[in-house]
Amino acid sequence: MTIWRFWFQTFILSSQYNPPRFVELLMLLLAIALLGIWQLTPSWPYLALSLSYIIGASLSILVREAIAPSPQIRATQVTAILLLIISIYGFIDLVHYL
Repeated sequence: MTIWRFWFQTFILSSQYNPPRFVELLMLLLAIALLGIWQLTPSWPYLALSLSYIIGASLSILVREAIAPSPQIRATQVTAILLLIISIYGFIDLVHYL
């Protein structure tokens, strides 16, 4: 029970300390979950929603880093741009599939 309390307190503290990063993390976790569901039941709405979450989180990361840079700015920006490129390519591929 104390392990769950520790994780819950960490969750609350991280959401209060840096809300934009918390929302970005939540969006990326939802995208990963939706990609997992899409792998089990290949239905295109799951893929489209997960790609939308990834694009939103990537753009949010890039805007946040442009406004207030963090110490690991290069790695964060490269990862966000890579996710953005992959997601846009996924949307283009999804449009050709439909």
